[in-house]
Amino acid sequence: MKKIVSYFILFIVIFFITLIVILSTIGVETNKFNKLIIEKISQTKNINLDLKTIKFKINPKELSLFLETQNPGIIYRNLLVPVKNIKVYLDFLPILKSDLKIKKISLVSEELDVIQLKNLTSIIKPSTVKSLLNNRIKDGKLISEIEIFLDEEGLIKDFIVKGTIKSLNIELLSNINLKETELSFFADRSDILFKNISGVIENIRISDGDIKLNLENGIDINSNFNSKININEEVAKKYNKFLKKYDFVKGIKNFKADFNNNFSIKFDNTYKVKDYDYNFTGKIEKTNFELSSPLKNKIFTEQITNIYLSDLKIKTFIKSNDIKISGEGMYSFDNLNFLKINLENNLNKLGLNLKLDFDYKNNIEIELINYKKPKNTVANLFLDLEKKKNNLNINTLNYKEESNIIKIQGLNLTKNKLLSFKKIEVVTSSNDFIIEKDKKILIKGNKFDATNLAKNFNKNSEENIFEEIDSAIEINFKNINVPMSEKLKNFKLIGEIKKGQFIKISSKGDYGGNNFLDISMKKNKDNDKKYLEIYSDLPRSLLSEYSFFKGLSGGKLIYTSIIDDSKSNSKLIIENFKVINAPGVIKLLSLADLGGLADLAEGEGLSFNILEIDMEKNKNFLKLNEILALGPSLSVLMEGYQDENGLTSLRGTIVPAKTLNKMISKIPVIGKIVIPKEVGEGLFGVSFKMKGPKGNIKTSINPIRTLTPRFIQKIVERNKETK
Repeated sequence: MKKIVSYFILFIVIFFITLIVILSTIGVETNKFNKLIIEKISQTKNINLDLKTIKFKINPKELSLFLETQNPGIIYRNLLVPVKNIKVYLDFLPILKSDLKIKKISLVSEELDVIQLKNLTSIIKPSTVKSLLNNRIKDGKLISEIEIFLDEEGLIKDFIVKGTIKSLNIELLSNINLKETELSFFADRSDILFKNISGVIENIRISDGDIKLNLENGIDINSNFNSKININEEVAKKYNKFLKKYDFVKGIKNFKADFNNNFSIKFDNTYKVKDYDYNFTGKIEKTNFELSSPLKNKIFTEQITNIYLSDLKIKTFIKSNDIKISGEGMYSFDNLNFLKINLENNLNKLGLNLKLDFDYKNNIEIELINYKKPKNTVANLFLDLEKKKNNLNINTLNYKEESNIIKIQGLNLTKNKLLSFKKIEVVTSSNDFIIEKDKKILIKGNKFDATNLAKNFNKNSEENIFEEIDSAIEINFKNINVPMSEKLKNFKLIGEIKKGQFIKISSKGDYGGNNFLDISMKKNKDNDKKYLEIYSDLPRSLLSEYSFFKGLSGGKLIYTSIIDDSKSNSKLIIENFKVINAPGVIKLLSLADLGGLADLAEGEGLSFNILEIDMEKNKNFLKLNEILALGPSLSVLMEGYQDENGLTSLRGTIVPAKTLNKMISKIPVIGKIVIPKEVGEGLFGVSFKMKGPKGNIKTSINPIRTLTPRFIQKIVERNKETK
């Protein structure tokens, strides 16, 4: 009996195992449920279903029953959907009660051309996605699996869509396509996930990409992907149009890089972007930016047309109101000599904060302090600045080239106007000083190179960058290098600046050998005019920038000026000086056929008792009302002007002393002008004209037999003063 029971149990087990194997593999063919399945699926509008053979099967893992059919005919919106397989999962208990309830429907498609999906886009929202499918997707292949979950009432309560896409081609922008794209996807009511995305966009290869769309409360998109970029000059032309808004960049010539990218975008319920976040990290192997116009200024004197970057490790974080960029690598201007560069740049709606640390090998020239960096040396520049609207704050600027150091702290500019600063420190071979600003401006140091100071002050410029500065000022220099190799010691100045200009000066310096420099300025409160006086025992250092004074030696200088707003009336007097080897003077005397005087000027020099210049300056126009020079060998009377473009025009008369003395002796009454009656006694002098831009002044002469009454009057008046 026990054996019979055992065999029976064994038979039952084998039977059920066999049944399960058959039901899980081959299945049992039936047409009992065809009508029910068609009715259930047809509850969705626009679907027509034609079922062929249906098999009853079991899923041993889930211990669930399902119906399966191969290659059914499904037509949706007049589109034949190539479905490979349909599975209908049934609730087991109702079947025992002769009641059929469907829990899940699973559909596996054949490979589908994505072009066929365009007929399905009428149900897709938002319209931008619909437009993308209809207008931008060119071709591709789709394999998908759809799982539909039903509730007790047989209504759809949830769904899952998953599958793969291959050979996808999308036109992203005009002439810019995403090609060779492959990915897998998963979607339900709340999320859409794209994984393992790869493709190519014009020499940009994308790999290991993921995109997740959260469909609850609007749309949230999150993505990460790798991108390898290798753009040559020809391909770059397509992208350069996106750089037009950056005025300083003409375009990219090449770009090779490897980035890891992450971004997120949040849309509201109306599909408007309400927030976004994008960041990428990686390395720019090489790139070349061509500048819109050559970069050249007074400090960086060499013309820069291109910027090359190499091995630049970069991190970029972009949010809706904030951009952070940091990089560390190499740069060059010629694609040959690469130098270190580090940068941090934070941009937001308020402005930017830039930190830049780089080495520099090209020429640098700071004319004001007579500093020139040799091209073969490497300097380091660190810059920390903030820009907010029209305000530019240089928190720190550190420059170092060997033993030469320049440091700036707390410099504040607005609309190219200096508002304030904390400290400026300069140490070079010929400079060692500090400028500090607290209650007053204090400038002090061991030495200052003023060789080019007069040149910079005399440059035509309508813009005063210091016009926002009102402050008392004090200057103390132990040593000052001035033009013509002169040395000025123990220079002290106290004064006051209003709107960037001196209104009060009291200063003194020592040239040595009992020679001094005195400068004073006062402002008349009644007429708002400034009165400037300069006295110097060594005039040439103050006049080195003026070609008329080239070769000046000795003398005493007195300069007075009345300054009224944008104009001034001035008078310059120099007494007892020589002009030695001055090219302009020698050329003029040679042309005038005054060879003896020309030799004298070239040798021991021409002596003059006095020089007087009466002049007016209005903005950038200098009018020379009168220039009178009297000497034992030669006398000169001139007038002219210099315009805003540097064009100089002079005309005048030269008279040798012998002719002049002879002519004056014939005047019967001192102070009364008499024109000589003798015509054949020789020439009285030479009239001349000098005109042209700086460095190219042309001279013409005309011998004369008579002198103008004005010239004679000036000579007579001067002789009376000296007696």
